[in-house]
Amino acid sequence: MNNYFIILAAGTSKRFISNKRKQYFLYKNKALFEHSLEKALNSKLFNKIVLVVDNPKKIKKKYSKNLLIIKGGKERSDSSLIGLKKIKRYKPLNVLIHDAARPNFSIKLINRLLKNLRKNIAVIPIVKSKDSLKYKIKNQIFNLNRNNSLLTQTPQAFKFNKLYNLAINAKNKIPDESTLFIDTNHKIRFISGENRNTKITFKDDIKDPKTYFGIGFDVHKLIKDKKLYLGGVKIPFHSGLKGHSDGDVILHAIIDSILGATRKKDIGTYFPNTKKFKNIRSPKMLRPIIDNLNKSNFLINNLDINLICEQPKVSKYRDKIINSISKLTTLNKDQINLKGKTVEKLGLIGKEKAIACEVIISI
Repeated sequence: MNNYFIILAAGTSKRFISNKRKQYFLYKNKALFEHSLEKALNSKLFNKIVLVVDNPKKIKKKYSKNLLIIKGGKERSDSSLIGLKKIKRYKPLNVLIHDAARPNFSIKLINRLLKNLRKNIAVIPIVKSKDSLKYKIKNQIFNLNRNNSLLTQTPQAFKFNKLYNLAINAKNKIPDESTLFIDTNHKIRFISGENRNTKITFKDDIKDPKTYFGIGFDVHKLIKDKKLYLGGVKIPFHSGLKGHSDGDVILHAIIDSILGATRKKDIGTYFPNTKKFKNIRSPKMLRPIIDNLNKSNFLINNLDINLICEQPKVSKYRDKIINSISKLTTLNKDQINLKGKTVEKLGLIGKEKAIACEVIISI
């Protein structure tokens, strides 16, 4: 494997018309550039991934040691060349160039590009136009045959040395890397692109998805000589929560809220009180639920959590618990709210003999 992936995300987004640059705008609960970045990482097809942005200091989240974050240039072609220069020292064989404004491409497309690149120097995904096309020269309008018109997409795949030599010697600004090959009469392999791999250009291109809600609730007795886990965090306390598992009421309530929002019954359906799940840690229960949520193309908007107990005090452990839930769900921490509630010394909870949790989720 000697493949590299460059993501261009340094543009000023003039046509997007927003206080925030397009590449950082939330799309399906992630910054726009993150969709391309995560697909490149998850594909495991690249030695290095280069994210070219306007200001590397804006990227505070840790992703992977294989990610290089660098500052781009004024124009798209400037940023592309900066990215190529960055990876030249690694002596790459293949490089893919991608616009961060196209978040909906598939890993399958990446595989097809690399497969075709074995016998070609440039492989470009294309789709046919759905609209009638006109072309204006001065005051004359010409009709174009849309069947002969090619709409190019990214990622675009190239033999590195060939692309680098063309880019370093280019005298004009270019809209995409395939232009370098077309302008110099080099042979290009065109393959079918993906209709869903559209470019987000205007704010109207980001449509609001349907929203669903779910409620989760769990309660367990406190017992001596057992470790206490809340939100996946081990909490120093004199007692732990009695249960077939580790009794983590926060994660159990989150699981049930997800199942409620997706209409998938309840936690007992998937983790019954059998020998198989005896003493299972709750993060192991949450993981497949999150995986199934992602496979169903759902994303979590936010979690609102009420931890109901007299002790321990939520404020003391709030940050640790939120950090833990953030890692387990891949949510940003600002999408998670954790509140501590008491019951004014009433009942088992009031007598510090039980802990309960309720969660409302939006997906």
